[in-house]
Amino acid sequence: MTASYLRENFAPVPDEIDAGELAVEGALPAELNGRYFRNGPNPLPGQDPGHWFTGHGMLHGIRLREGRAEWYRNRWVRTGQLEGKPFIGRSGIDLSAVSANTNVIRHAGRILALVESGLPYEVDRELETVGPCDFGGRLTTAMTAHPKEDPRTGELHFFGYGFAPPYLTYHRATASGELVESREVPVPGPTMMHDFAITENHVVWLDLPVVFDLEMIREGLPYRWDDEYGARIGVMPRNGDGGVRWFDIDPCYVFHVANAREDAFGRVVVDAVQYPRDVFVDLWKGISGASDPAAQAGGSGLHRWTLDPAAGTAKEELLDDRPVEFPTIDDRRTGLPNTHLYAVNRQEIVKYDTGTGSSLVHRTAGAAGEAVFVPRNPDAAGAEDDGWILSLIGSEAELRILDAADLSHVASVRLPRRVPEGFHGAWIGD
Repeated sequence: MTASYLRENFAPVPDEIDAGELAVEGALPAELNGRYFRNGPNPLPGQDPGHWFTGHGMLHGIRLREGRAEWYRNRWVRTGQLEGKPFIGRSGIDLSAVSANTNVIRHAGRILALVESGLPYEVDRELETVGPCDFGGRLTTAMTAHPKEDPRTGELHFFGYGFAPPYLTYHRATASGELVESREVPVPGPTMMHDFAITENHVVWLDLPVVFDLEMIREGLPYRWDDEYGARIGVMPRNGDGGVRWFDIDPCYVFHVANAREDAFGRVVVDAVQYPRDVFVDLWKGISGASDPAAQAGGSGLHRWTLDPAAGTAKEELLDDRPVEFPTIDDRRTGLPNTHLYAVNRQEIVKYDTGTGSSLVHRTAGAAGEAVFVPRNPDAAGAEDDGWILSLIGSEAELRILDAADLSHVASVRLPRRVPEGFHGAWIGD
């Protein structure tokens, strides 16, 4: 029987295509000049990677300019894995033999396709692969798929985790793209840390009970839930002055953080999508092909942790029990107080007001992809929701553009083919 991640809208597309002058319903905003890129796994024809997370990375791109949708194209990221190189060989680990299938970002003029198991791959604005990026030889660990760019300094904060010591390494690159800091962060074992956060003065770590276990490779990926490992959130000064202050929390897993910030009382507040043990285990079965991954829309809901260094306490509260995923914000608020955040729930795009707890919902016919916020004027200090939401509705072959203020429909770009279910996207403005 064909694995669930190779069927229906999870099924990969067989080739790379180009299409020009795409049809548009509605009117594309004249300010949207740039490219929308979306990354995700797409095995080669006839190939079963054994797990949804491990298919070769494929980028899908839509070029918007002056009210027109000029092109769509898709390209595999030409990685060492795609060329057939082993991740572990006679000479050790090859950090370039990875899928690069999870995220895509722009920093310091480079566009990087990311996966947490190895090096990022640089691509150009036409989606052609440039090659692996190791920051001039200074990056010797894997790189997370979820780095954080400080909107005030332009620095890029990221980390790498591994199955052998050092289990966790923190990295910092300058706004010009130079890797200037790498330091080990002590943790008890080989934790699978998918995401993290920054605030104005701190790095926030999620040391949670999903750990490396080589015997689990038969399930597609060598990770499992470990009740004995424990769960904690760490707060580390960004200036390197002092170690990590850890706060124990109830066992859970977090794939994606919306944002973190410091409040007026010196506390660190973290908003994220949380998975309790049972929900995580069910999801893991789905994405490994044991059941239908589409049946698992997201975590148990949007949660908030308030970490109080003075009291030494961590307070957890449920903000919304909808099973959402892929929480996003206006990236200009990364690490700073934010009023709005967005998430998706299969056929819904949800906008939250983080102060009042209220929400707006935009419904879609197909599964909504990650909601990417694009400010109307990225250089202006306008309202936090003055701009647009871009979401790829892959099964409908549509890039949908919404007004971020009220989630009303603005325009839809019709694509020449469906886009398989995938992960994260980015707006690469001109």
